[in-house]
Amino acid sequence: GCARDWDGLTCWPKATFGEVVKIPCPRFFEEFTSFLQRNCTQEDYWSEPFPPYTIACGFDEGSSKGPEDQKSYYSAFWRVYTAGYAASVTSLITALIVFAAFRKFHCTRNYIHMHLFVSFILRAVAVFTKDAVLFADETMDHCLMSTVACKAAVAFFQFSILANFFWLLIEGIYLQTLLLLTFVSNKKFVWWFIFAGWGAPTAVMFAWVLTRIHQQNTGCWDDDENGVVLWIIKGPILLTVLINFIIFINVIRILVHKLKSQEGGGSHSSHFVRLAKSTLLLIPLFGVHYIVFAFFPESTGLEARLYIELGLGSFQGFVVALLYCFSNAEVQTELKKQLCKWQYQEYLTFTHKHGTLSRETSPVNYVTQLSLLDKISPKRRTSVFQDGVTTV
Repeated sequence: GCARDWDGLTCWPKATFGEVVKIPCPRFFEEFTSFLQRNCTQEDYWSEPFPPYTIACGFDEGSSKGPEDQKSYYSAFWRVYTAGYAASVTSLITALIVFAAFRKFHCTRNYIHMHLFVSFILRAVAVFTKDAVLFADETMDHCLMSTVACKAAVAFFQFSILANFFWLLIEGIYLQTLLLLTFVSNKKFVWWFIFAGWGAPTAVMFAWVLTRIHQQNTGCWDDDENGVVLWIIKGPILLTVLINFIIFINVIRILVHKLKSQEGGGSHSSHFVRLAKSTLLLIPLFGVHYIVFAFFPESTGLEARLYIELGLGSFQGFVVALLYCFSNAEVQTELKKQLCKWQYQEYLTFTHKHGTLSRETSPVNYVTQLSLLDKISPKRRTSVFQDGVTTV
């Protein structure tokens, strides 16, 4: 029969003599609802795909967006989301250091923010790891690649996505709790949040890995998943997105009610501006933009999905760090105080050193040192007296 074959775009599974293999167009193309076929010939060679990629997969030979154009397009997009994740990691690590370094910021609200920051960092690192392991070598045969390293990279990638969505959900739950309850027992809630934020993704990931091993242990676990395997990951993500969207709508409703119930001052336009500002601040924290394509098939609006989930999603960590750390008035005030303290310490150090040097080189100081020597050394006093007598 014919062995597995990687034709540069698609992995064709092994087939027996005379068998016709039918597969869908790869996700590489915008339209992949059509199917490709290849026949295993008598000489145990694969026939050419029919219909050809140019016809079956959404473009023709006269199209300006052929396979090479698609590759360059996705290559440019890769550079965009790589820059986005790099900016997110840098800003999030800095924000973590700020929250950890200042004791004033050690509270439940910031603890939850810090765990969310870590989940964003893990997601970015997982994307870099997956790209490095699976796509660094363009000549790699993806049909034959099925190593522990590549499977671990994909599993880590799936875990980081799950953890990120769960921590977005916890941020939403905690914010709604603060709005609804007058008093919240911080210590009571924080450990439950930590357990749910990391424990639930770990349990889901464990179930996914076991199912993959026993039911679909093919390739690097990055191929199209079927039935149960697909929904083990997708189900919890969709659930968190849906719950968070409901919480988001409820939080906006609570904010509208609070703005309306405020006393006197302020026009409707100022209330509207404050509400719009609060809404825009909550969108990246809740991950509301994921609701756009959450319940559509993977093939729906592929290009728009890439812009929203990869383009905007890669910068989401940067925006969250900017809004909830660097733009926070308390953080800015504390950083300014620390900067002034450092400048004052440097000033004291400089003046101390400068004063010491000036005293050491002063003529008055030299005379004082001589007088001290006269008082301390009896021999010097005797020799000076004898010199005086001889002179007389």
